[in-house]
Parts: sequence; C-alpha cells; structure tokens
Amino acid sequence: MCTGGEPLLQLDAPLIAALHAQGFEIAIETNGTVAVPSGVDWVCVSPKANAQTIVRSGDELKLVFPQQDAAPGQYENWAFRHFFLQPMDGPAREENTRAAVAYCLANPLWPQPADAQADRHSLAVC
Repeated sequence: MCTGGEPLLQLDAPLIAALHAQGFEIAIETNGTVAVPSGVDWVCVSPKANAQTIVRSGDELKLVFPQQDAAPGQYENWAFRHFFLQPMDGPAREENTRAAVAYCLANPLWPQPADAQADRHSLAVC
C-alpha cells in the first residue's frame, strides 16, 4: 500500500515494474489530484473539498465525512467499484460517526456495512 503525503508524486513506471517483478501488488490511496500511472493494481481515491480531483474512477472512493463543500452526492456518478464514508477523526469523532450512519440510513446508495455485499456503497468506520 502506497499512501500519503501523495504517493503518486513518487510512484512511476520504473518503480511499478520493480515492485511487480518482486511479486508485489500495488495499492495506492491518493487524493486524486495526480494521474495514476498504468500498472497500479488497486486505486483508492480520498477526495478533498475544493481540490482539482482528476482521478474519477478506480476501485474505491473513500470520502472523509463530513467535509464542508464535499457532500457525498457529488461523487455518486464517479466510476468506482466501492464507495465508503469514513467519519472524520478528532474531537467530534463520535458525532461524525453518528452523522455518517445517519447519512447512510437516509441515502440508500450508501447502505450500512451489512448491505455492502448487495451494493457497491457502504460505510467504513475507522
């Protein structure tokens, strides 16, 4: 798993080839502001409010929730296999978790984890 800061600032074709040659699968978590080079096996995008997100397809979209100016509905038409809400950590973590669950209950496109097998959207509570 290649992650933060922004892994796509370091991950290039030669590194991808070297990792694959050693038998590794490559998963990234990116904010989606840098194009993904070919050869990455799993792409998770965690978009940030008001960022110029250019990666709008992949395996997983993980939205930190809530974010002002980043409502889940604005991402529902993006081409991801899995959609997750991750409650924002910090002093309001419990309140944010309740808000994420409430959002999922009110919006059937973001069902609870038990429903995730039947749909492409679910809730990730970390």
